[in-house]
Amino acid sequence: MKKTLSFLFFVALAFGCAAPEEVQIDYTAMSDAERLEAATEMARSTIMVDGHVDLPYRMKVGGFTLQREILDVSVRTDGGNFDYPRTKEGGLDAPFMSIYIPAGNQAIPGASKALADSLILMTERLTETFPDKFAMAYSPADIEANFAKGIISLPMGMENGAGLEDDLANVEYFHSRGIRYITLTHGKDNLIGDASYDTTGTHGGLSEYGKQVVEEMNRVGIMVDLSHVSDNTFRDALAITKVPTMASHSSVRKFTPGFERNMSDELIQAMAKNGGVMMINFGGTFIDSAYAAGAGMVREHLVNYMVDNGLSRSDSAFVAYAAEYTAANNPFPTVERVADHIDHVVNLVGVDYVGLGSDFDGVGDSLPTGLKDVSMYPNLIAELLKRGYSKEDIEKICYKNIFRVWKAVEDYAAQN
Repeated sequence: MKKTLSFLFFVALAFGCAAPEEVQIDYTAMSDAERLEAATEMARSTIMVDGHVDLPYRMKVGGFTLQREILDVSVRTDGGNFDYPRTKEGGLDAPFMSIYIPAGNQAIPGASKALADSLILMTERLTETFPDKFAMAYSPADIEANFAKGIISLPMGMENGAGLEDDLANVEYFHSRGIRYITLTHGKDNLIGDASYDTTGTHGGLSEYGKQVVEEMNRVGIMVDLSHVSDNTFRDALAITKVPTMASHSSVRKFTPGFERNMSDELIQAMAKNGGVMMINFGGTFIDSAYAAGAGMVREHLVNYMVDNGLSRSDSAFVAYAAEYTAANNPFPTVERVADHIDHVVNLVGVDYVGLGSDFDGVGDSLPTGLKDVSMYPNLIAELLKRGYSKEDIEKICYKNIFRVWKAVEDYAAQN
């Protein structure tokens, strides 16, 4: 990491001036307010990609239509973590829309693929309805073009390879539908391989079919996403892939011992050796093992208070008390803890292998103080600047690292 942020001020060569001098600005010496202002400008002027936002499934649950009284994310919404105004405030330019397939769909033939198709259509409908605000994106070049127009890009990744069903041809089909990464598993083992949340170990890693899936994803140009997979599946995928991989929304296991859903130092190093990128999840349970215990104690107290006082969750008296009590007994980690995860990856393998994968709209109310929604990315950038990250570092974390992986996958597919 560099300890200063550099800007080049160019002098017109017509006047015969010397080569431009590099002016060093030390953001570590700024006040918090000054640094946040600089971080906000940086967030809004730099392309920012988030590896995982669960908006499509939120729209499905919320009953997406064109009527604003149901759910219209083109305007500020009361709930959720994502909408257009807040996205612009936070400087987010390309949230990967999660085409999420719940593990329960795996038991019903055809249900996973049908749901994936419906969520893709829903995402496309969003861009068709509000073309001045959102646009589809199928490549880094698309994101750059949309960024130049001030439009939010909506690239897509499928969360859970169960959407492929048992048909290898569906890899190419979903590429044609715009899917640019596939998370191989989700909450349960599937036909592709074993999942981190499952203890069954159905295949001992990737299945034979799963190995074919990884090879086919390489061939057609879909990034292999290793979030949610078991350690054995992770290792198997790295042994087979011919291109860099990614983890769209995972954090560091060091801070959550025993939580296999996060990545161990061994896996972080292996992904870096592969040339991949790890995109940090913001969810409380992902970034701090103390969160679950603290949140559980708060929930237990509030349930007891509600029962003892004959209240319901919707009663104004309970809502007010719950807000006050939670604030006074805040169980949430802070934005600093997310920066700790980034620091750990950078110190372990370097700044070229880390990105942002918030899991907004997918982790409920567990998000840390200072990163509650998409408007708050500048808080994280400010914290990184405070720790000595340079403008070049921030650009790598925000988009250059994932672009590098994505372009490598595109290039390999173009040659095969």
